[in-house]
Amino acid sequence: MDMLKLMQTRYTTKHYDDSRRISEEDFGKLCEIMRLVPSSVNAQPWQYFVADTAEAKARIEPAVLDFNRERVLKASHVIIFTVYEDITESHLKKVLQKEIDDGRYRSEEIKDGIDAGRRHFVGLHRVTQEELLSWEGKQTYIAMGFLLAGAASMGIDSTCLEGLEMEKMDEILGLKEKGLRTVAAVSLGYRAGNDENASRPKSRLALTDVIHRL
Repeated sequence: MDMLKLMQTRYTTKHYDDSRRISEEDFGKLCEIMRLVPSSVNAQPWQYFVADTAEAKARIEPAVLDFNRERVLKASHVIIFTVYEDITESHLKKVLQKEIDDGRYRSEEIKDGIDAGRRHFVGLHRVTQEELLSWEGKQTYIAMGFLLAGAASMGIDSTCLEGLEMEKMDEILGLKEKGLRTVAAVSLGYRAGNDENASRPKSRLALTDVIHRL
């Protein structure tokens, strides 16, 4: 895969062809990409919710702002990105145990050091809930970036969706009871023939405007 070519051709899809659906095999690959994405100190502070039926998309529609509704209802799949209201002791132990099960540690000393380091960095951002949610949200955008690139590499189109009523989405998905908050969403599918954004030239600031050698 030529990543540069991918970045030159990927675009934000405005109109989806609702007659086309992502195959279960391809969607399974996208789910595995989301599972494998990196996060600070491997905290993995996210949960993903998938709307991939007409009924599920209609259920979340009330939390989607008007201009984004077509991009939800006609997409093949919609992923809602959520984060924990608190990174609990239970979650930290679960992450550590999975690392142990996956054979990441050669000794108790290394395991204990990694666990202490993760707890330290989580603690730095746990001073207020607002700071913790902000830090977790930044990690989630890393996941989103990998999903967009992964989808593009498979010929799947995508749209980032921040045009949501977050509290309404939390309510619809019952997130308060789960200790979660909505951050954003991504629509996935295949572009419609009338999507003019597909033919617009990509526009970014010049390299000299954004890259500075020290």
